[in-house]
Amino acid sequence: MKVGGAVVAGSPRAAALPFLLLGRRRPTFRCYSSSSSDHVSFIKDVAATQPPEHLPHLLKMLQVRGEPIIPPGAKQGFIPLVIPLAKGNSGSVTALLRWPTAPPGMDMPVVEVRKYGVWLLAKNVDQYIHRILVEEDAKNSLESVNELFHAAADAGENVYKKGDFAASKVSNLDVYLLKKLFTLLSTPCWWKVAAMVTGEFYTKKEHFPGFGRPFVFNAEILLKFVEIFPQYFQSNSVNVFECSLAVFCLLSCRVGRKNEAKNAARGALKSPWWTLGCKYKEVADIAEWEDEQIEYIEDKVSEEGKQEDLKKGKELAQIALDKAAFLLDLASVEGKWGDFLEQIAECYKEAGLHDIARFVLYRD
Repeated sequence: MKVGGAVVAGSPRAAALPFLLLGRRRPTFRCYSSSSSDHVSFIKDVAATQPPEHLPHLLKMLQVRGEPIIPPGAKQGFIPLVIPLAKGNSGSVTALLRWPTAPPGMDMPVVEVRKYGVWLLAKNVDQYIHRILVEEDAKNSLESVNELFHAAADAGENVYKKGDFAASKVSNLDVYLLKKLFTLLSTPCWWKVAAMVTGEFYTKKEHFPGFGRPFVFNAEILLKFVEIFPQYFQSNSVNVFECSLAVFCLLSCRVGRKNEAKNAARGALKSPWWTLGCKYKEVADIAEWEDEQIEYIEDKVSEEGKQEDLKKGKELAQIALDKAAFLLDLASVEGKWGDFLEQIAECYKEAGLHDIARFVLYRD
């Protein structure tokens, strides 16, 4: 197994990406305010990676949308792998995700921070800029669109042109975003999304590497559509076109298959639990698992588990990275990140990732 992975119930999991031994330089620690230059410096000095080229443009756009920029080191209570950017009107925090073992050249995803982990908003900064412009353009608010395009500058012009959404003749914004950006939907309209592509589309590794949410999405489609389908036809607003889409969904997704939903949920739990987009228990219930997976991980992070891995010939660095991934999973179950920070940082030190260890522990 490649260094950076871990195992759930004997199966490979995508908790950590291929190993990358980061530079050993000591970062400069200082309190960061809320300007874009401070975020750029923080990413270089503390997160020990290259900042996205168009991050300053994104920060300006978030400000135009009325989202105050927050210090990058204000991570208290969050999963320790995020770099906060701004706070939305609903109170949610938009952030960058710093994968601890990211290979060279891999973009940092844009995520929404949640108690139990993160929700993927875009695979990189440029994609999120694209998404913001599309969403605002769909509102037909010329003034706000112009302000956002001005803030985005060439970063926006390179990814989207005003009026493209209307010109596409796609009536549903979620469907447009899925077709153009392969985004994860926050409130999926099951029959419309599935009419275009089945839930299995989401689970292709090249679309959302490292994230468990696509597998949860697939499991939910397989399990829940059979409950939604009858209610949908009882609606007075149903038209012939939408009926045909619903029927197509029913046939193409093979929905209502409990065993398939169970298997999809179990597949989701091979990914980091903090990428599920919901509580661990919600997915474990679909998988028909109780506490056996939690108990398995607790055994793996124990001293006895370490000794078993050593007997199997596993390298110490690999054991440490696996343990860090397991501890992040355990922390996500209740969202108690602070209880695990010291242990997680120590694992990264043992694996030789000293910069990541300091990043995990950093707080303004």
